[in-house]
This record gives sequence, structure tokens and C-alpha cells, in this order.
Amino acid sequence: MTVAVAEAPVAGDLEPVLAQLDADLVALEPVKTRIREIAALLVIDRLRREEGLACTRPSLHMSFTGNPGTGKTTVALRMAEILHRLGYIEKPKVVSVTRDDLVGQYVGHTAPKTREVLKRARGGVLFIDEAYYLYRPENERDYGQEAIEILLQVMEAERDNLVVVLAGYRDRMETFFASNPGMGSRVAHHIHFPDFDVRELIAIGDLILDQQGYELTPAARDAFGAYVERRVRRPRFAHGRSIRNAIERARMRQASRLYDRRDALERRDLITIEAADILASSVFADEDGELA
Repeated sequence: MTVAVAEAPVAGDLEPVLAQLDADLVALEPVKTRIREIAALLVIDRLRREEGLACTRPSLHMSFTGNPGTGKTTVALRMAEILHRLGYIEKPKVVSVTRDDLVGQYVGHTAPKTREVLKRARGGVLFIDEAYYLYRPENERDYGQEAIEILLQVMEAERDNLVVVLAGYRDRMETFFASNPGMGSRVAHHIHFPDFDVRELIAIGDLILDQQGYELTPAARDAFGAYVERRVRRPRFAHGRSIRNAIERARMRQASRLYDRRDALERRDLITIEAADILASSVFADEDGELA
């Protein structure tokens, strides 16, 4: 279980938070549009409340669907900032959990685990990744249903003090909601995160490199494009996450290349990633494991 607390912006205009969302995420225009729509609704509701007009707190529980590495956690963090700034949650924090954090292994174990997680998340956002694993009808001795029932109670009774985001693959989440209609009825906002194409993945790589203070040589840029085209066809590809991991490995290869002459390096050496740092990846190996 992880807890992420975003730095809370001062009260006022939401544009800086939305601008940061644009800066953090490459593409995903439908997602950004939906977040802006939700933010607009909350701003207008707040203005209505200040004018003494009828205003009921909207349901804020959400479902984020999409493949791994498509930005779901990043959007949850930005959503926490927006909700905190508008006074809908006490802290701009996201508590990220999976089934293992909620479901126990024996009778009487699940309820205290689930309630402890809810206690940690209260006043913020609870992000449940791969939420469909909570429901395992094929196992009669599974305790996931108990966790779901507790979540349902809290999502309704404490909707003023907690926002729940359920995340996972789109088809499995649809099955999960069909099997648990009470859960589906409490989720007001269903947002799908589409896959990135190769061009967008390369742009994500450029963004990460810029944030970390690295540059690619022209040959390295060509090599990185070839890497992405191969990597998307390999097993366990996770979009932005895989691109970040690839850059980390390229940085390690660069560091190994520079280490022996570490006392004679210039600034340009330290920030430059060369083609060899990319081409050493196993994605360029042939069927016998030999690098092309």
C-alpha cells in the first residue's frame, strides 16, 4: 500500500492544476477533457453554494479503466489536488492499494484490514488498482466479498469524507460492475484511458528525458524510435511505465560507459545518451539472444 500526498495549491483558480495535468500527460485528450468537465461542475457547484442556491454534493467516486502505464495514477493525484482545492476532501492525498491490502486470508481478517485502509484514506482519495480481483466467485472460501460490502457501506455513508477510485482493465472492470451492481451504482464517473501509439510513446520518452536533464544524440533518437517499435510487440508492455524503465536502463548503460573516465568528464558527457546506450537493450537481440 502506498500513500502519495500532492502539494496543495493555494485556494483559487484551478488552471495551474489543469495545466500541470497537461504537462504530466502526453496525449489522452479524452481523459483531460473529462477531468476538466468534472472540475467545471465542481467550481459551478461551489459558486451556487456561495450564492445560497440549492446544491447537493455530487457523487465523486470514479472508475479508471485502461492498460498499465496509461496515466491512471497520475490523474488520480491531480484529481486529489482539484478536490482538495475546492474543499471536497481534507487533504490532497492518494492512498493506493490492491486486493492484498484489503482482503484477509482467514475468517475475521478482512474486516479489520479493510477498515484500517479506509481509516488511512479518510479525507482523501482511495485508489484501488485491479479492483476486479476483490471479487472471485470461483472460490467459495474467498473473503473479497466482505471487503466489497464494507467498501459499499463507506462509499455511501462517508461520501463527504472519502473518494474511491476503482482501476483496472476495461473488460474486467465491466464484468466486476455487472457482478456487483451496488458498486457500479455508486460510481458516477467512468473514465477510459486509451493506449498510446508509438509517436506518443516517443513523446513520453522525450518528456521524461527532459525532466531528468538528459539529451539523445541524433543516432540515439533513431535507436530509441526503433526500440519503441519493437518493445510494443513484446510481452508485459506497460506503455509509459515501460518507457520510463527503458530510459532508466539506458541511464545505467551510460553510467557504466562513463565510469572508467569519470575524472575527465565534461557536462556534455553527463547529459548525453548515445545510440549504444539504447541498442544494448535485449529488444534488439535476435532469436539466439545475439544483439543485432
